[in-house]
Amino acid sequence: MGYSMAQSSPYDFDIYQPRNPKASAYYKCVENHFEELEQAWDDMYKSRYGYWRTYVMTVIFKYLDCGDLHFGFARVRCEECGHEYLLAFSCKRRQFCPSCHQKRVVEYSEWLLTNVLKDVPHRQWVFSIPKRLRIYFLYDRKLLAKLSICGWKVLSAYLKSAVPYDGAVPGASIAVQTYGDFQNFNPHLHAIVSDGCFIDDDSFRMAPAFMLEDLEEAFQYEVLKMLKKEGKINDAVIENMLSWHHTGFHVYIGDRIYPDDKAGLGNLANYIIRACFSQERMIYIPAEESTDGIAKVVYTSKDRKSRKVFNALDWLAQLVTHIPNRYEQTVRYYGFYSNKSRGLRKKANADDNIPAIIPNELSSKEFRQNWARLIQKVYEFDPLICPKCQGPMRIISFIEEIEIIEIILRHLGLWDIHNHDPPQPDPVYISELIYDDSDSQVPAFDYWS
Repeated sequence: MGYSMAQSSPYDFDIYQPRNPKASAYYKCVENHFEELEQAWDDMYKSRYGYWRTYVMTVIFKYLDCGDLHFGFARVRCEECGHEYLLAFSCKRRQFCPSCHQKRVVEYSEWLLTNVLKDVPHRQWVFSIPKRLRIYFLYDRKLLAKLSICGWKVLSAYLKSAVPYDGAVPGASIAVQTYGDFQNFNPHLHAIVSDGCFIDDDSFRMAPAFMLEDLEEAFQYEVLKMLKKEGKINDAVIENMLSWHHTGFHVYIGDRIYPDDKAGLGNLANYIIRACFSQERMIYIPAEESTDGIAKVVYTSKDRKSRKVFNALDWLAQLVTHIPNRYEQTVRYYGFYSNKSRGLRKKANADDNIPAIIPNELSSKEFRQNWARLIQKVYEFDPLICPKCQGPMRIISFIEEIEIIEIILRHLGLWDIHNHDPPQPDPVYISELIYDDSDSQVPAFDYWS
């Protein structure tokens, strides 16, 4: 910051810097250990987490370059006083980049409340599975989508039986989470579910009280059936697990959230797709500052009551297991809230038939383009308000040509040599969309949070 506009040069800009990721403990941990992680993976982590996924290194490099002006930026100019600044491009990586993931969290919450959820009561549902089965989802990430379907089958069947009307259908948004409080691999489902069913006559019928024991048995049945069909377990494993006094399958249903509690719904939406770790709860101790010469990560639990000390390389290895594959969906919409149902209602101009719909202040297109409002929520700062005169600012161009980037950054004294090489291209025989996700189980807690 601090570069004022000068009439003598076309390249005098301020730099928009709401954050400084390179100064964070997390960035330093990744930068110091990512190369060692790739080199040591086969010897140290392959037996625990499976084969190295080539996409992981792509995500790491994208994160290290996130917000770096050397890789392109937008020019933003005030319409009133002509003040300009440069806005660096972001990496848009899920889970691994805290800033970009937080933008996704805010975007999801706004999208859900603005375009999906109807003005009816909702509840949070959580489905978790026993430790013994987590290994299969770590080995094969495609099973996570099937786990989501298992959860939907259970809650849909239960709510339909509780509201026995023709055409009754609940609505749900289900998110897959793979992590526990200390980033251990713990696949489970978080869902925002209508507290009842929508009926063909444009009414909504509330559901009665829930019987959690029945729901847990139904979820257990669906998951075991799915894993058997996928060839992961056999009848002997199923029989053994059914003999357990505590099966490890758990269903949690939260308190009813009423339609006027928009803040409660928004907070829940933020929670169910939150990042797998918090920078505020980690401390990174570089090797040169560690008493035994080994870099450490100290991580505090969500309730602030306990801490764990990790070898920094071990912590990073565990963390990358939560990076979704390219194009892997982690949130799905079902029933009345499914993409198909919403599309059919909009086509028939029937999406507003249910009384008291959540107001749509913005069209979908306007919402997707409203970058400034998302940034303001994330950083409590509006990048499209001029810091000089408080006038409106707008993006006037995108700078992507390396020659122009270098001219501008050299003029500002910001051109620098990078300290890491770009990722090597994938071998030609590896498909762009297929990766070997063979992993193995890691220690995990009994609780889902």
